[in-house]
Amino acid sequence: MLTDAVAGAGLTGRGGAGFPTADKLAAISGRRTVVIGNGAEGEPLSDKDAVLLSCAPHLVIDGLVLAAREVGSREVYLYADEARHPHLEHALSERRSAGRGEPDVRLIGAPGTFVSGEKSSIVNRIGGGPAVPLDRRTHLSTSGLRGRPTLISNVETFAHLAMIARYGAHWFRSRGMNGAAGTMLVTLSGDLRSVGVVEVPMGIPLEQLLIEYGRTDPHALRAVLCGGYHGGWVTSTELHSTILTPGSLAPYGAGPGAGVVHGLGVERCGLTAAVGIARFLGQQSARQCGPCTNGLPRMAESLANVAAGRSPSRCEQELLFLTDMVDGRGACGHPDGAVRFVRSSMRAFAGDARHHAAGRCEARSAVPGFDRAVSS
Repeated sequence: MLTDAVAGAGLTGRGGAGFPTADKLAAISGRRTVVIGNGAEGEPLSDKDAVLLSCAPHLVIDGLVLAAREVGSREVYLYADEARHPHLEHALSERRSAGRGEPDVRLIGAPGTFVSGEKSSIVNRIGGGPAVPLDRRTHLSTSGLRGRPTLISNVETFAHLAMIARYGAHWFRSRGMNGAAGTMLVTLSGDLRSVGVVEVPMGIPLEQLLIEYGRTDPHALRAVLCGGYHGGWVTSTELHSTILTPGSLAPYGAGPGAGVVHGLGVERCGLTAAVGIARFLGQQSARQCGPCTNGLPRMAESLANVAAGRSPSRCEQELLFLTDMVDGRGACGHPDGAVRFVRSSMRAFAGDARHHAAGRCEARSAVPGFDRAVSS
């Protein structure tokens, strides 16, 4: 069975949470099951899904079809930015012309907002509603699209599934490092000499990743954002002991997530960068619950006050109160991701907060006026 091979390979999801793929396959049961490939990629720092769908669409479709056969599904969707659709339509047309006798894959446009790739957002969008999260308590594996058992995974996960079916579990495990299984697509960005999408072994040391793939001296960086806007910062002094696995990144509030590795150069202010991301997260909420509507914007402005050096003790206490109030109370995972990012920012840039309160900044080329920059 494919599920057994995937379990033996140790494949985990490549879109965010990193849930074991074999467990997701095994959880699907019932009639008229649905399979959905998620290529929405609302994460601003990620390009991996777009590159994969452009360069290897058949590999993704192979994985979708194999998963559909495994769970007995005849209804398969590929959810992606409409800019990718002409290329994907061509690939699907090639398969139909070949008479492969496989389930037809239907393309659904993803609007590109940050929350449009959340699983219940996808179900809502394919079901005819807006691409915003649903306040759900039932697992999609039991009741998803139109109340039917539904399997949703990132498109990269389906591509790896197809490779496991072709080459086997042992081959996949051998591609990782430091006990981790397989490879992962990573989008390198920020203050790195080489940026773009690369395929790297899971478990690769972050310093090695930055040097060999990013062509960057880790000492030229203040910190690295891992996992994207719902991820966390690993400071330059922590890079040497950290590898690209959930367990190694967890102490920093980070994770592999959507495969984002974003470098922050020594000349940049960490708190100022964090404020921009926190404000973005507040603007991108679905406005469907109190933690999103009120909590995220207030968290962003409280962080901005810390960055501006205004009453640091009071502002930090307010930020601590807000993160505790928002955490675990949202209708979807977006507020929790924002809390994780803000907490990680305060941990990584605690020194910045103290310096800003004294009118200084740790960034090497910091100039007067950071207060105005943060407040604008």
